[in-house]
Amino acid sequence: MRRRHLLLAGLVPGLVPQAVRAEGIQRGRVLQFPRDHGAHPEARTEWWYVTGWLGPFEAPTHGFQVTFFRSRTGLAADSSSRFAPRQLLSAHAALTDLGARSHRHADRIERWSGDPQAALARASLTDGDVHIGRWRLHHDGSAWHASIEDTELPLQLTMRRTQPLLLQGDQGFSRKGPDERQASHYLSEPQLATSSPLGTGRAWLDHEWSDEVLHPQATGWDWIGFNLQDGSALTAFRLRRADGSTLWAGGSWRAAGGPVQAFAPNAVQMTPGRVWTSGASGGRYPLEWAVATPAGRFGVRPLLDAQELDGRSSTGTVYWEGLSELLDAQGRRVGLGYLELTGYASRLRL
Repeated sequence: MRRRHLLLAGLVPGLVPQAVRAEGIQRGRVLQFPRDHGAHPEARTEWWYVTGWLGPFEAPTHGFQVTFFRSRTGLAADSSSRFAPRQLLSAHAALTDLGARSHRHADRIERWSGDPQAALARASLTDGDVHIGRWRLHHDGSAWHASIEDTELPLQLTMRRTQPLLLQGDQGFSRKGPDERQASHYLSEPQLATSSPLGTGRAWLDHEWSDEVLHPQATGWDWIGFNLQDGSALTAFRLRRADGSTLWAGGSWRAAGGPVQAFAPNAVQMTPGRVWTSGASGGRYPLEWAVATPAGRFGVRPLLDAQELDGRSSTGTVYWEGLSELLDAQGRRVGLGYLELTGYASRLRL
């Protein structure tokens, strides 16, 4: 659901060549690659989201998150200045060290005129490549590369595809609410073989763009994305009302080598369990979950409680995003991945 969502913005139409101008968020649109790995500046919000772990499946050593956001501000559409804030690019990075029981994070934000050749911050319109200064996530045709050159949080990742792209929802059209317009184009790359100076592991990449994601009654969402040890991939999410009830739900399952099974909204149940309270924000996060889907029933449990990310200096949001394990009915670990919880420290606004 990406994961991961934000602000507002506007675009000078002439900056987007006709050959790559997107067709809008609509059911039946055929996604094309590598173009749709790239940015869609006419959409209101967009994010590229990478999470994963390093170390052996039985005893991972680190978890990581790298997310780039693009937001159309709706400002300065008539300005020719290259400093006009037509778009905002922001990014979050986090590293969980399970040995040290620590979680470090950093963030960045810059304006972007929409020019794909801009120097300080830009996003490609033809393939996956977005950067802010010395932070970059890019696709070279065979692998994704994340480079976070930051004294607070240096991180280098190479993530190679082991399975085909996974188009969420109806061939990449993913409903996020009871109204058809509350939808996104949403694609995933699970089971990415990952290498880093810190070790090897697995990653999950989501790319999602939308004009309107949240229903007026939605205050936040709960989302999971897990790579299973047998090669399967599980996604589940729900959007929450203020009273904690489910407004909308969804997700998918794909066995290794099998077709994608998209979940209907009434087929997913996410039941919260143990709650952890952040000493920094006061947010009360349900960190343990029972998840029922057409693919089976699972438990979700974090590998470290304190994995809250404070993005108020960039996207304005505080949320919990952390490395977790997926458990089968017997309580055995069958997958590793990330749990994302938004709207618990304060109401989420996109």
